[in-house]
Amino acid sequence: MKPLILVVEDNVDLLYNLNLMLESNNYESVTAKNGKVALKVLSELEQVPDIIISDIMMPEMDGYEFFKEISNEPRWNRIPFVFLSARTTPKDIRLGKLLGVDDYLTKPFDEKDLLAILSGRIARINRVNALNNKIDEVFSTMNIEMKMLATSDQGEFICLFLTFWDDKFGPELNCYYPEEKDFSMSLNDISNQLFTVATSIYGHDKITKAEGVLLNIENLNSRGYLFFDSYPDKEERFGEKQYMIAIIAPLINYFHTLKIKDVFTDLSDKIKNKLNWNIEEYWKRIYDILLIETAQIK
Repeated sequence: MKPLILVVEDNVDLLYNLNLMLESNNYESVTAKNGKVALKVLSELEQVPDIIISDIMMPEMDGYEFFKEISNEPRWNRIPFVFLSARTTPKDIRLGKLLGVDDYLTKPFDEKDLLAILSGRIARINRVNALNNKIDEVFSTMNIEMKMLATSDQGEFICLFLTFWDDKFGPELNCYYPEEKDFSMSLNDISNQLFTVATSIYGHDKITKAEGVLLNIENLNSRGYLFFDSYPDKEERFGEKQYMIAIIAPLINYFHTLKIKDVFTDLSDKIKNKLNWNIEEYWKRIYDILLIETAQIK
């Protein structure tokens, strides 16, 4: 099946040329003239698009508003989003990045640049899909489930944990928060399988280059965001101590992951430099991103 790209653009000529370029490079495409129409197109599609390319300045609903709508919709908020816009000032580009879009190309653009972005995103999607499928398979075999209790406090189901890779024993859960909550699941099993499956997909030599990985963990009825890193250690087989920082929560979207990655990078720097850190403080920062900042983009 060819990758499906949704293109949102109010310039008819550019829309035609983009559609032609995509189809001649083995992509399927659907189009919309603004964000409002794009939402209708999305709701009617049987297949979720692999990538969305959107202009910013459009009538009725511009690209920013369209992206916010996508970010708040669980069916679509994991779709990689690319802005393609004539707005070229550093402020405009910075705003797009702050919103959480995956890439920002300015018009006029080089066709090779756009195709390179699409190719890279599709390859990443395939790896993440393989990771999701493998995790679902493993968790189903182990009969791992997360029973979500009815409560108004979603924060109870946001779990942050750190896992190190040991050459002899494999993944070892180092710490997690909150410790006093009953998550109705084995965090040891979950952290072990997430790390093990990720290394089987990416390979140990590339695992710390995997950046952040957003997963839809169906068996846990949750989303997961995994961040891999390492620091030099001659005693380890790969010459480095590898570790995974992860968060599991009911809802994590691409908008969230951009800021969570900053938090994880800060935490990872402390781990690398063997500085003191408090897991509760980092959990609270992520809690604010997932629950408080979500309300701000609605």
